[in-house]
Amino acid sequence: MTLRSMTGFAREAGDTGPYRWAWEIKTVNGRGLDLRLRLPPGHEGVGEAARQLIGKALGRGTCHANLSLARAEQTPVARINTAMLNGLIDTVKGLALPPGIAPATLDGLLSVRGVVEIIDDADDEALLTRLAADVEAGLTRALAALVSTRTAEGEALAAILSAQIDRIAELAAAAEACPARQPEAIKARLAGQVAALIDSDRRLDETRLHQEAVLIAAKADIREELDRLKSHVESVRALLAEGGVIGRRLDFLAQELSREANTLCAKAGDASLTAIGLDLKTVVEQFREQVQNVE
Repeated sequence: MTLRSMTGFAREAGDTGPYRWAWEIKTVNGRGLDLRLRLPPGHEGVGEAARQLIGKALGRGTCHANLSLARAEQTPVARINTAMLNGLIDTVKGLALPPGIAPATLDGLLSVRGVVEIIDDADDEALLTRLAADVEAGLTRALAALVSTRTAEGEALAAILSAQIDRIAELAAAAEACPARQPEAIKARLAGQVAALIDSDRRLDETRLHQEAVLIAAKADIREELDRLKSHVESVRALLAEGGVIGRRLDFLAQELSREANTLCAKAGDASLTAIGLDLKTVVEQFREQVQNVE
């Protein structure tokens, strides 16, 4: 599966009879899937289907989905109820009219209630059913375009993250190979720190001095941090290869990388190793910022 960004935009519009409708969907970063749906009054029935479609298409992010709907002004259509009109004509023909009463005219018969019916498309159930189907199909197309946009951004994001994790691996390797980590250099620094400890307090007994020396040595050892950095780098690479909805897991690993980089800097005890640690912290922070965009 490919990596997808959480940011994207799509628009889909169409016409159904006298209606002009349009979907606009915008997504931004979010911890989970947060759907904010806006529908025109009287069309809330579209909401449930829209939520299901969006939930299937998106895994994470804040989604603003807006449906706009406008109805064109139309001249009402008049329809004559011919059965009723013919019935009236037959009835009138059979009547014996009193003197002075004129026979019924066509316009008079047409004015009888029910003979002429005014048809309004807004009351046509078939039209409303077709409108709901077209709007749902339009949302499906809009979501497909949105996912395509998020996927394209995700591919670019994956390249950036891969380059950053490679740089993190390079800096971890540089820290491991740093001359300051050679046994002779570590021994010299420890000897200097122990000597300074003795000078500061000559009353230290041999046991206490041994404990302090062990503590100094433990603080100077970054082996565990380097091993964990290597493990986290491998985990990140595995997730990038897996793809899909991995943003929260990447965010967790970014936090772990940051923790190890901070600890490495705190333990450095040497200018060259500190410089590597600061570079590592910078790249890890950049990595963590980019991870916030991953679905």
